[in-house]
Amino acid sequence: MLPNQLTARSFDAYPEKAREIATSHIALLRRLPLGFLPLVLRELIAYDWKFPAERRELDGQFAYLKSLAAEQLVREVAAFSQLRLSPALEKLDWVNSPSVFTEQLTAHLWATHQIDGFRAGATAYIQKSSAALPAERLPAHRLGIAVIGKGVEDNRYRLFRKLRPHGAYYTRVLAADGLKTLVTAAAKRAASHRRPYGHWYIDGGSPAPAIPDGMAGVSYAALSGPRSALQSRMRKIYEARVFDPESFRTQMAQMLPEDIGLNAGGDPVLTRFQLSLLTEGSGTQVFTTTFVQWAAREVWRRAQPLTLFARFGPRQRDNTMNVLLAEGNRAPDLDPAGSLIDADMGAYYTWLNQQRLAGAEQAAFLAWFEDHQEALAIGPRFPAATQVDTPVELRDLVTQLA
Repeated sequence: MLPNQLTARSFDAYPEKAREIATSHIALLRRLPLGFLPLVLRELIAYDWKFPAERRELDGQFAYLKSLAAEQLVREVAAFSQLRLSPALEKLDWVNSPSVFTEQLTAHLWATHQIDGFRAGATAYIQKSSAALPAERLPAHRLGIAVIGKGVEDNRYRLFRKLRPHGAYYTRVLAADGLKTLVTAAAKRAASHRRPYGHWYIDGGSPAPAIPDGMAGVSYAALSGPRSALQSRMRKIYEARVFDPESFRTQMAQMLPEDIGLNAGGDPVLTRFQLSLLTEGSGTQVFTTTFVQWAAREVWRRAQPLTLFARFGPRQRDNTMNVLLAEGNRAPDLDPAGSLIDADMGAYYTWLNQQRLAGAEQAAFLAWFEDHQEALAIGPRFPAATQVDTPVELRDLVTQLA
């Protein structure tokens, strides 16, 4: 089927909100080329499970495309109309399986040396459609908090080396009940600026924590059951006589929450988000530090919250894949010292991803070595590339950041 053959019945299998949007824009969808339309549908089919910020961006794309005159629309998607597609791609069920189409399209573009033209066209389109989206007014600046080093008693690794050029490094932080101080500050922000999925708590420790009121959250420990179920499936695929990486990726992409026992308290948006963390991230199923870093990246990118609290816990030691995927059958051998190094880099990436969002010039960020005296603060009130050796209370730092 080609785009100009679409009817309202073509979207009968879509979730409710996605189906409503598709049928209301059917005339527009029919005019889009096959090299472009499934990319839009890949986002639209998951509309019911997207965060408000993602819905706003997708709504903005439709508004932008509808605002174009006929000849403007032709020019806007010209790079995609000129793609040479194979008959096999045209025969795919790209309406109901746009992700599968996208994967095969990518492989086809690489094989036929069209990937550069596709990327150029996609980049130009994203820039134009994003520029047309009205700027959102934030009720408060964004605050990111990364807590690292749980379980480390003695450390000789030079912490925050990537973050120090951007903020103030504190060597004598007084932090009695430090974790409670930071969690309380995050919860207070959530209470003051209530918005759906606008404040997040991400935890990589054990046991599973209680997520503060008013905050969305994910926990590595709380997902032990789904992770174990997923690990079992992954192990069977890895141990098969013939291992096909492309088929493995497709199977992961088509997995449903109920396949691995996911149910985030009846919240389908959070449930789907948890599923994506475990099936799209590399290593999130077996390494807690990777889980927290990837979750923080995805929360910043997708939910675009005002507050993000990420606590890194000690991960298991690196091992063979078969051993890593058998976590449910053994007690993991933890590596606190190595995890600290991972988390230090994870804190840096968390800050980088925060910087990609609107309002980055006013954003604040804190990284703290849990139960120790080292911390790093970034924000308008903290001079870059400075070191402070005088005693300071952690709660005072948080007050300046929040």
